Amino acid sequence: MENKKNCCKDVCKDIPKPLAHYAVARRAGQMLYLAGIVAADPKRGMVINSYRDLEDEAGRALETGDMSVDYQEGRVGAQTWFIFSTMKKVLEENGTSLDNVLKLTTYMKDISQFPAYVRVRTMFFPENPPASTVVEIKELLPTNESLLEVEAVAYIPEGK
Repeated sequence: MENKKNCCKDVCKDIPKPLAHYAVARRAGQMLYLAGIVAADPKRGMVINSYRDLEDEAGRALETGDMSVDYQEGRVGAQTWFIFSTMKKVLEENGTSLDNVLKLTTYMKDISQFPAYVRVRTMFFPENPPASTVVEIKELLPTNESLLEVEAVAYIPEGK
């Protein structure tokens, strides 16, 4: 059932290794189920906490230069950017794209940060956004620095 090319079992070079014993993604027919993604970069041993922590130049460009804004909304904004950048890589490695994401489930420690999350999420889904559920929760892994986790369900086009 799984495509040899997908990275459900083997970690691909551009996708962070899972934080524990689970698959990054699993394919069932033309559907791809992504595990929850957090803004933890195991390669660097850190949780993303600011735009400056992002290795992606486009993500770093979100920084406003206003310390109070960048600290308050920058943490969730940077984590959101990291999560959706990682999601994009996982999807592409599995023969699909953000355009084919059908459903997102987001777990947030502080629902009041939802506007900053949506602002960044909209950059990744400018048109035809997926169905979405957001749930406020008490705690996330791997540390209390993690502010959100996003899981997804995507469609893989025929022939991929």
